[in-house]
Amino acid sequence: MKQNKNYFSTLTKEEHEIIVNKGTEKPFSGKYNNFYLQGIFVCKACETPLYKSSNKFDSGCGWPSFDDEIEGAISRFPDYSGGRVRTEICCSNCGGHLGHVFEGERFTKKNTRHCVNSLSIKFVKQS
Repeated sequence: MKQNKNYFSTLTKEEHEIIVNKGTEKPFSGKYNNFYLQGIFVCKACETPLYKSSNKFDSGCGWPSFDDEIEGAISRFPDYSGGRVRTEICCSNCGGHLGHVFEGERFTKKNTRHCVNSLSIKFVKQS
């Protein structure tokens, strides 16, 4: 997905580092790590709905974890950085970096963990 720079023009320096430059925030530092209100999480850059709060769980990894995404919201790409093969996840709409997805860890019945940077998402409370 080609990134639209207009989506990224209002990001803070820290958000830009994560979302555009594919950075990673420090574990246990993000505001959504231990956050469990009812609502949805949207892309910080373009506000596309990405995750329902009902799919969020405590993995203990230090980043917000989800075991499912809103259909069509997430794109996956091979990531060969860091000396191992991982699967990068990005917003399907704007291409902004969210984090990585891991399978086979058995944290939930869905056996999937989307490990997402808090700086890549924004919470929208359900009324």
